[in-house]
Amino acid sequence: FVVSDRKMKTYPAIGFFLLFVISYGSSENSSTPRGCGLDLLPQYAYLCDLDAIWGIVLEAVAGAGVLTTLLLMLILLVRLPFIKDKEKKSPLGMHFLFLFGTLGLFGLTFAFIIQEDEMVCSTRRFLWGVIFALCFSCLLAQAWRLRRLVRHGKSPSGWHLAGVAICLMLVQVIIATEWLILTIVRDNKLACSYEPMDFAMASIYVMFLMVFTMGFSFFTLCGKFKKWKKNGVCLIITLFCSILIWVAWMTMYLFGNAELQRRDKWSDPTLAIALVSSGWVFVIFHAIPEVHCTILPSQQENTPNYFDTSQPRMRETAFEEDIQLPRSYMENKAFSMDEHNAALRTAGFRNGSLGSRPSAPFRSNVYQPTEMAVVLNGGTIPTAPPSYTGRHLW
Repeated sequence: FVVSDRKMKTYPAIGFFLLFVISYGSSENSSTPRGCGLDLLPQYAYLCDLDAIWGIVLEAVAGAGVLTTLLLMLILLVRLPFIKDKEKKSPLGMHFLFLFGTLGLFGLTFAFIIQEDEMVCSTRRFLWGVIFALCFSCLLAQAWRLRRLVRHGKSPSGWHLAGVAICLMLVQVIIATEWLILTIVRDNKLACSYEPMDFAMASIYVMFLMVFTMGFSFFTLCGKFKKWKKNGVCLIITLFCSILIWVAWMTMYLFGNAELQRRDKWSDPTLAIALVSSGWVFVIFHAIPEVHCTILPSQQENTPNYFDTSQPRMRETAFEEDIQLPRSYMENKAFSMDEHNAALRTAGFRNGSLGSRPSAPFRSNVYQPTEMAVVLNGGTIPTAPPSYTGRHLW
């Protein structure tokens, strides 16, 4: 009986302990977003929160963009030893810079999905304009390259293209650094305490690059080398879609969110959507066509295309026009033709009712050297052979 009494006393203790664990877990689940683990920091809640689905969607789209960009870079690296055309090999450095900038756009999207703090806000403010400046600088260098190819058929060197892109990007680096120093260091403000208009004003140089590149890209359609104009069309489409994205996000970020009284909730999703959209526009309309054009084997320029009717035909000339024959030979040839025609008029025979019928042409008794004989004899008229019993040449 004593043992049974002790067992009866332990059962309520175990039940009380289980109830305590269950109640503690339920309290933790009530403070943790749905879809996230118990040990996840609240700063990263939007990466898995099923109630705020925009974070999960943007995370998936940005992750797919990262994988696609890395795949394009890997394809270029693998095919690099097999690219022999100078015009396709020179812009490879610029292409890698552009893909690196596109990869930065997809990566920066995660900084706008997680909740902001001092480090995250500083990263956002600095890298936003710098990465976009790198991408549009590469597009401007590409427009310059296509302009040269369409007009002259030759591309600038790879060092010039990459150098132009990097130098144009450094201007935005200076602007972003100065903005951070003036607001954080001098004015002692927090990195996250900035107005949306200040954020947009810090991107004025990026907007200038975008608009200038758009205008300059139309010159890639004017030239005699038509095979590069397709790249110019892809460049124009890329810049046009980018301008539309920038107009949309700036309108929503500066005015739309405030009018809808959703500035605190919709500011980060607006910028994250702009990053993802711009990244995929760069990949689909520029990176993929350029990589395909680079790895595609080029046709030999000197190989004639017999099915192309637009090519000029070869000049058909007589043999006498290309080889200058001596004058004495031409006079003897004319004399022999006249004598031959006269012989044809006098020759013939009658055959009953069939009437007069000319006989078969017979060879004249004038020695007529051929053109090949004149060429082989060094351009002089060969003399008649000793056994020839004809008339002497004039």
